[in-house]
Amino acid sequence: MISDIEAIQAALAEARSAAEAGEVPIGAVVLRDGEILARGQNRVLRDNDPTAHAEIVALRAAAAAVGNYRLNGCTLYVTLEPCAMCAGAMIHARLDRLVFAAPDPKAGACGSVLSVLNHPRLNHQMQMEQGLLADEAGELLRGFFRERRSS
Repeated sequence: MISDIEAIQAALAEARSAAEAGEVPIGAVVLRDGEILARGQNRVLRDNDPTAHAEIVALRAAAAAVGNYRLNGCTLYVTLEPCAMCAGAMIHARLDRLVFAAPDPKAGACGSVLSVLNHPRLNHQMQMEQGLLADEAGELLRGFFRERRSS
């Protein structure tokens, strides 16, 4: 049984791997029954795909693993607050819960800029927690962009 901290640490490992590949360092994992079902990391540049955010990559892998696009009973852990596209996908997947590390004051759709999740007019609601290892996730992103600006 993996704890929330261990799950976010696994997402951070995915984010570091994305950074090594030249992608913005964002990582995600999907848990079901306390075990990692799927992993994802940003693949936008590698796949030439604007939808290949870490969350989408992880959701696609989780859906393939269970043979259903509905991911009831699953929790998504991600290193950065999801954007509107990813939040919408999580609603369609019927996730039970979202846990994210750092807020995204520029594009976050889970309260920072928009509030896509748990909008009162939507038919699916999920638990949401934020801030777990936010400093570590934020520093990973800041360091990545600092390095890009200096090169």
